[in-house]
Amino acid sequence: MSAGLFGLLDDVAAIARLAAASVDDVGAAAGRATTKAAGVVIDDTAVTPQYVHGIAAERELPIVKRIAIGSIRNKLLIILPAALLLNAVLPDLLPVILMAGGTFLCYEGAHKVWGMVAGHHDHDRPVAEIGPEAEKQMVSGAVRTDLILSAEIMVIALNEVAEESFWSQLAILLVVAVVITIAVYGVVALIVKMDDAGLLLTQRESGFAQRVGRALVAGMPKLLTVISLVGTVAMLWVGGHILLVNLAEVDWWHAPYDWVHHREEDVHHAVDVAVLGPTLAWLTNTFFSALVGLLVGAVVLAVVTVLPFGKKHGEDAAPAVTEPADDSSAPPADPH
Repeated sequence: MSAGLFGLLDDVAAIARLAAASVDDVGAAAGRATTKAAGVVIDDTAVTPQYVHGIAAERELPIVKRIAIGSIRNKLLIILPAALLLNAVLPDLLPVILMAGGTFLCYEGAHKVWGMVAGHHDHDRPVAEIGPEAEKQMVSGAVRTDLILSAEIMVIALNEVAEESFWSQLAILLVVAVVITIAVYGVVALIVKMDDAGLLLTQRESGFAQRVGRALVAGMPKLLTVISLVGTVAMLWVGGHILLVNLAEVDWWHAPYDWVHHREEDVHHAVDVAVLGPTLAWLTNTFFSALVGLLVGAVVLAVVTVLPFGKKHGEDAAPAVTEPADDSSAPPADPH
């Protein structure tokens, strides 16, 4: 009996070690997949605050919560099943889908660059009250935008674990979906409430707290500008890199990827320093990937602009807030 008991305990311990190793493997794979999708994650984080900027403070977090719920539904109920089915039935189509998504990212990045060059800004909208219907439309628009970005995140993550078993892919992508959604919308919530926290600090008696509060309030517009810039660069970088890698992977065009890869290796070998060499090599690859993304995006933007529907692009990039007309200067209505 004792020998059987010890044998059973050994088996249980072996199963426990195997389960722990599997959890570690899922965590490590999810970490790698998330890292590969980091550029799109940054852009997702940069896009969402634009939907609540200028909205009454008490509605900011509820709107972010509703967008986050829509985002996790996008990932778990639409994108995840479709991606797993596609990878099981038509795995060769995955690089093509990645390139389509990469081209879209290049286009969006180029569109933002053009907006910066042309001086189109939308961060100066006054605070306004919106009704339930307008809020619903705002959330729907944000969730639609999230669907595109989330699809790209999940497909990039799936591409990193395409050789794993189906159940491993499912577990890894579930972790990626939940972690990325919590991270993105947690950061968004902090960003949109930063100025409110600053206003509260300015009302404290402590001079230090007041200085910190004023710094937070003054820094909010600058932070939004930096996040928007980082998101734009990230879109161009990720989109260009996706195109370079997958054009070579499907054997359509190796030359661009090979050229960038050789420049990366040249820099790595020229700077033979432990940390500096790999960092500069990565920056070299990132620079040329972003340049490719900008060129491809500019071409697509030029083509789309001449099409009839292209002129309407960007109208839904940020929520439109209808403010009540200011009739203070108008003569009073005749009561009769």
